[in-house]
Amino acid sequence: MAEEKDITRGQADELTYVKNEKKSLETEAEISGADKGVYVDAVAEAEDVAQHGGLGMTGEDILAVEDKLNSMTLERTRIILKQVQEMHQHDQNFPAHILQRVEIFLGDDTIMKNPHDPEHAELIKEMKLEALMVTENSPYAEVRAVVENTDDPSMPSFTFRTWFIGIIYVIIGAFINQLFDIRQPAVRVSSEVAQLLAYPAGKLCEKLLPDWSFTLFGKRHSLNPGKFNKKEHMLITIMATVGYNTPYTSNIILSQFLPQYFNQSYASEFSYQILIGLGTNFCGYGLAGLARRFLIYPSFCVWPGSLVTIALNRAFHSDTDPAVPGPFKRIYNWSRMKLFAVAFAAMFVWFWFPGFLFTALSSFNWISWISPNNVSLNNIVGFNNGLGVNPWPTFDFNVLTAYDFNPLVVPAFGTINQFIGMVIALFMIVAWYWSNTWHTGYLPINSNHVFDNAGKAFNVQKVIDHRGIFDAAKYQTYSQPWMAAGNLVVYFWFFAQYACTISYAALFHRREIIHGLKGLWHSLRRKKTDSKEDDLTEDIHCRLMRSYPEVPEWWYLLVLLFAMGCGMAGIGAWETYTNPAVVLFGIALGIVFIVPVGLVTAITGIQVTMNVLAELIGGAWTPGNALAMNYFKAFGYITTAQAIYFSSDLKVAHYLKIPPRHTFVAQLVATLISTLVCTGVFNFQMNKVPNVCTAEAPFGFSCPGINTFFTAAVFWGTLGPKKLFGSNGQYRALMAGFPIGFAMPIVIYFLRKRFPRTAWLRQIHPVMLCYGGLNWAPYNLSYLWPSVPLASFSWFYLRKRYLAFWSKYNFVLAAAWQCGIAIAAIVIFFAIQLPAVEVNWWGNTVSYQGCEDVACRRLPIPDIGYFGPAPGNLPV
Repeated sequence: MAEEKDITRGQADELTYVKNEKKSLETEAEISGADKGVYVDAVAEAEDVAQHGGLGMTGEDILAVEDKLNSMTLERTRIILKQVQEMHQHDQNFPAHILQRVEIFLGDDTIMKNPHDPEHAELIKEMKLEALMVTENSPYAEVRAVVENTDDPSMPSFTFRTWFIGIIYVIIGAFINQLFDIRQPAVRVSSEVAQLLAYPAGKLCEKLLPDWSFTLFGKRHSLNPGKFNKKEHMLITIMATVGYNTPYTSNIILSQFLPQYFNQSYASEFSYQILIGLGTNFCGYGLAGLARRFLIYPSFCVWPGSLVTIALNRAFHSDTDPAVPGPFKRIYNWSRMKLFAVAFAAMFVWFWFPGFLFTALSSFNWISWISPNNVSLNNIVGFNNGLGVNPWPTFDFNVLTAYDFNPLVVPAFGTINQFIGMVIALFMIVAWYWSNTWHTGYLPINSNHVFDNAGKAFNVQKVIDHRGIFDAAKYQTYSQPWMAAGNLVVYFWFFAQYACTISYAALFHRREIIHGLKGLWHSLRRKKTDSKEDDLTEDIHCRLMRSYPEVPEWWYLLVLLFAMGCGMAGIGAWETYTNPAVVLFGIALGIVFIVPVGLVTAITGIQVTMNVLAELIGGAWTPGNALAMNYFKAFGYITTAQAIYFSSDLKVAHYLKIPPRHTFVAQLVATLISTLVCTGVFNFQMNKVPNVCTAEAPFGFSCPGINTFFTAAVFWGTLGPKKLFGSNGQYRALMAGFPIGFAMPIVIYFLRKRFPRTAWLRQIHPVMLCYGGLNWAPYNLSYLWPSVPLASFSWFYLRKRYLAFWSKYNFVLAAAWQCGIAIAAIVIFFAIQLPAVEVNWWGNTVSYQGCEDVACRRLPIPDIGYFGPAPGNLPV
């Protein structure tokens, strides 16, 4: 074993040769003929050495730091690795076997006393390499795979091309997304589409624009400063990402104005709309900026989702593309761009089958075809209305990304933890449904709708007066609201997740939170800290970003205060029946959760959403008032959600070494433009589209999202959580989710302390277990299960055995498939679905038969016409 892991003796010649070869060759393009063959073979040997050493590094990674090994002292190595041990002891992304080697290194005092002893040479070399990797690159192979650890500060990013293309794309994307957001089915232009189309647009500007220039503040600015570069491309993408998120105010304004909802005419006033829009859209910036020290700067905040965006950018702009060893003992020399083009074209063509021509390939509920009307069978195996227990449920990669995560991108431990949590929830659903707990047997097993006591959709108009305020007398003559078993399980795990996130962050990330708070305090006091020890584990990306002036915290604080002022002015100046202080309470909720939620997202790639907690607290704080709950939800939920979105973009800019002030201005401008465009569009929809948000609306503008939003507003605001989860509420037992969720991280923490060598315990992520329970109603196991083998193959097999191959191609493949699906979906929508072209055959109808067309219920409604308490005796 010692011979297999020894990278200082057995393979020293190969490493030295490749190192010398790399010095003599500036780029891969310069390697040709026999030299190229020798180089490729040597890199393959280095890759084999790296893999056998168990360091989780590619040959290229090792070669990049080989020259600095001699300058890395043993003392500095120990200091760095002590901090690595403390920082990454609970980090599921950091390899456990490396931590074990670090523990051996730090615990053996003889190493410092006899560093030249041949018995210690192998371990010392490994630890120096690890210390160098932490400080000179990234401790994570997935980051090293796509993020370059070099920078050219002279590369322009704040160019005319950036602004010209970026603003046009924001306007077009925001217009399309807002216009079709209320359509059934909706269509969205994603940021991947903008990134894909920005490249040819940038190259066209590069060829056509004249080199007109001017000098400002001693620096030359040109309309066409040369080659369209990766920083310009990424800044355009960041603008599009920000601009393509339709404002949350469209839900509030449309539900307020339209007569079938709250029917408040003042909601059509532009001044009111823009104040609420600016208030909700800009709050997230303030929190994202203030949370940078917690979520952006630390190297352990990987932000897996951002790696796909960067992989696509690198595919377009990479100057080097070395061949890599891979499966079947072959050397693979396809460039990233070639793989992207082939995979994109293949997915574009394939998606036409499950997306339009043969939709049964998407919802492949083949077990249901055996007996479509069998209630018990379809409740368990059904794709559309059941629990989705199916060993092969889909041929559509888009189904796997329904939760807004990609199994090739999200670390496999996150996918598997979710799957385990989902299976636990599955047994809860089955138990509650077949025991008819809370009368769930009279309802569909896995619906997210709210029902009345006759099993029909709950009609909120029957329990409110003309102001939208709760009417107790009308309520008594109607019904309590009832939910399906799948939906009840979702609420239980929502409650568990919120408590779990707090205790998880406090236990597993308390050191990082305290460190970030100290840094934030010093920054607000404009006091610099010069701790050399703090800088030792700072990765290369943070050090390279020091070349650019940072955005002061008070800039972000001003944006936050501006947003709060706009929100409070909009609420206070009109007849909203709401105290403007609701803005402060909502933002306070965001302040409490931004760091815990952000840490979970940055590490796992999965975002904990705050909508249910905001509804629960907002409804309890303003009982009977749906409008007030809406505002609390807007500022309590969307503030945190937007802060996470903005933080993700800030991390992308951090990885690409885009000057922070350029990113700050680009995000603000894109958000302002998007707010104005979307406000104009939904004004057109409100006033010019006849019967909008009704079944009679043209172009399918029936507003399914607005209907859901209005129902939730009345459900949580008008009826209020007290009637559901209070002392007399029928679902009060679900509140047990809070203490159970809070206890989960504590149990796991002490289990790890008790059994520190148990590898599988370290991979348990309590928040992800809870998150798995949220993936029901209307989704089911069919949406998540296919991700498990795919994620395992990518992250456990390919990454472990062929790291260089995985590093080069994994994220590019993920980006190609996402872009292929996005472009194909847009073409299908505008070319086929909008003109109402249909392909009516067995392959498009077989998945919607019997219980998979209309959800079957296990129990019939009693002969008296209702279940539960009789009208007039409803608990208050």
